[in-house]
Amino acid sequence: MNLTAVKEESEVMERHVEDSLAIIDPIRNSYLSRCGSCFEDLSVVDVGSGAGLPGLVLAIACPGWKVTLLESMNKRCVFLENAVELIGLQNVRIVRDRAENLGQNLDFREGFDIAVARAVAEMRVLAEYCLPLVRVGGLFVAAKGHDPQEEVAKAGRAIHLMGASLLQTCFVESHSKYGQRTAIICLKDSPTPRKYPRAPGTPSKMPL
Repeated sequence: MNLTAVKEESEVMERHVEDSLAIIDPIRNSYLSRCGSCFEDLSVVDVGSGAGLPGLVLAIACPGWKVTLLESMNKRCVFLENAVELIGLQNVRIVRDRAENLGQNLDFREGFDIAVARAVAEMRVLAEYCLPLVRVGGLFVAAKGHDPQEEVAKAGRAIHLMGASLLQTCFVESHSKYGQRTAIICLKDSPTPRKYPRAPGTPSKMPL
């Protein structure tokens, strides 16, 4: 379905599947130290799931998690629905919508223990997409490249406005070009103001 540029099975496993699995340990360590005593029964939203990376991989690896795959493009949702049915996963739901809409929907707003995102947008945009969906005391985890320091620094204001703080930056091993990636982990300290997220398209056009 031409969802990624990578075509070879071995390369998919290394660059996408293993890369997605690599963020589990940083999430576990941060969650157990700051958010709660149980790591087996979490509600997780993958914002901009695309081909199910990392959300679909996390749902398989952590069967106790309830994983919501949020994706706005119908083509990708059709793929995700077929993949979930083929694998037989019972812990996944697929929502076709934009993050800006879901963040203002009271059925979803601040309803997740963890929000994750990989290869979706820069950090200051991702913060507005993801943090309104995270409960107070939960985590936002962005899978980023080998050198995200400048991007993270620019996102400081946006993270703060969403009611969160930067918890840590974890290096994770990867088969990417540089041999490592980073997991940027933010802790939700207080409720996100009701005006966020802004209208669809605004966060990317006018980053905070």
